[in-house]
Amino acid sequence: MEGEPSVPYKLNIFSKILILLVLLLIPIVLLYSYTNRITNNVVQDQIQSSNLNQLSFFMHQLDGDVERLAMSPVILGSDPYIREFIDRNESPDYDMLKEQSRIIQKLSLQSVSSGWVNELTIAIPHGKQVLSSSIFVNGTDTWPWDSPIKRTWTYEERKGDNGVGSFVREISEPIRAQVAGQANVLYQVRFSVQNMIQLLDVYKQDKRSDPFLVDGQNRAVFNSSSNPSITHTIHERLAGQSLPLTGQVQFEIANQQYLISFVKSEQLDWYLVDYVPVQKILSPITMTRKLFYVSIALLLVMSILASFLLYRNVQIPIGKMIQSVQQVKRGDLSARIAYRAKNEFDFLIQRFNEMAEQIQVLVEDVYAEKIRSREATLKQLQSQIHPHFLYNSLFFIINSAEMEDKESVVAMSQNLAEFYRYTTRVEKQSVRLRDELDLVGHYLTIQNLRIHRLKYEINVPEEMLDEWVPRLILQPLVENAIVHGIERSAEGDRITITGEQKDGWNRLIVEDNGGGLDEAGLDKLLKQLEAPMSDEIGCGTWNVHHRLYYQFGEGSGLTFERVHDGGLRAVLTWKHNSQESDPATEVIKR
Repeated sequence: MEGEPSVPYKLNIFSKILILLVLLLIPIVLLYSYTNRITNNVVQDQIQSSNLNQLSFFMHQLDGDVERLAMSPVILGSDPYIREFIDRNESPDYDMLKEQSRIIQKLSLQSVSSGWVNELTIAIPHGKQVLSSSIFVNGTDTWPWDSPIKRTWTYEERKGDNGVGSFVREISEPIRAQVAGQANVLYQVRFSVQNMIQLLDVYKQDKRSDPFLVDGQNRAVFNSSSNPSITHTIHERLAGQSLPLTGQVQFEIANQQYLISFVKSEQLDWYLVDYVPVQKILSPITMTRKLFYVSIALLLVMSILASFLLYRNVQIPIGKMIQSVQQVKRGDLSARIAYRAKNEFDFLIQRFNEMAEQIQVLVEDVYAEKIRSREATLKQLQSQIHPHFLYNSLFFIINSAEMEDKESVVAMSQNLAEFYRYTTRVEKQSVRLRDELDLVGHYLTIQNLRIHRLKYEINVPEEMLDEWVPRLILQPLVENAIVHGIERSAEGDRITITGEQKDGWNRLIVEDNGGGLDEAGLDKLLKQLEAPMSDEIGCGTWNVHHRLYYQFGEGSGLTFERVHDGGLRAVLTWKHNSQESDPATEVIKR
């Protein structure tokens, strides 16, 4: 119902239970998310540190094995039999073949004593002699005597090794010799990278990783089951970087993050590299997090299901009863509850329907009587329009006839006839605004015939013309503007009627440039509008204000304003209602 104060919204039981559940779950989820993030970071750091430590330990073992092989030439140089062979190599009474056989046997024993497959070789440049633990090298006559001495571990690939590289290290006597031909004797130790591949395979099997070795010259040693697409990509990216002795980096390969750990070998000057998918590191935490969220979701679903049962068995019946009570409060006494709760609420619903039916019977009788009373009141108010206008018009017709002014008589008679045909129709108390404006047009034409200086202008938007208004709501204001404004001022000659719509409200402004009112007179006029009707203000203006307020409710009515350059402005305000059939029916409902 228009003018009814809005009822503040209150949460129902179902909404309160859901909000309570959400408020209980939110701290749990937030706390878990925070702890999970902290745990995730700690575990990730621990796993990364563990991976790097394991890789460093493996590299330490590898360096230990390589270092033990590096000591082999030193041990050979200290062996008395080998020293004797070198010193007496050119002595005529020295049994060369027997001593060569003994030295080769020593080299073989020394070679097999290591855990790695290796070659120990003694080269004597002066005699062009080469003694080795390998039968393929022993006694060769193609030794590279002009090659630089490899004092550090050097990677190379020999012919006949089927592309399998090896690491070589040499010691010369004297130490200042630069190439093999300048030395008195050259000790060489060589081991195949196959040894390292086997170690990488063992490490990969234990740790479920994919380690490999790289150097700074785009050379690499992979394990036997290495993933070529990933390892080659990592090798290419690391080759262009300056790496510290140990460290970790993350690369994105094939839309997946990988954690790459690397450790530099002190013996070989190569890097041992291993990688692991970051998701693999965090998979246990991820699984735990998913299980937690699934549990929370199941708990929430069960809570919502329990709340829904409460909603269906309690909240819906209460809502139906509240809805029906609101309908009755708005005046719809035909409201009934057509819902079967199948519980204790059925009794309340049945009693409510019986009560509403009894109230409807009683109120309809009272409404019928009120309707008849209000219709009589409106017709009585309409009949109170002052009759002096008719008298003046008739005297004008008489005077014009005596003066034989036929055109004025005809114009006055036609407009007067239209005016009274409209005002005497009392069967319908609400009309469209366009009908009221037509009436005012006839009225102003009549007044213009009497007062020749009178000018008027009507500017009302087309969309306002279909608005419903009470009958004779505008003519009394125009009449007051002429009687109390234009006729009492020698300079007054203009009446303007303006319409406007804004924010669901209609405003119709009647303004004249007559004598107007001072502040005291305006305050008195506004107070009289709210007071009971009296002879001081006249029934027309009072009727206009109260009929608008009575029909359209709070905020509707009549008010007056002063005009800066003289005159008075009357403002009619009422709610937008062009979509309704007839607001008079709403008056009856109230």
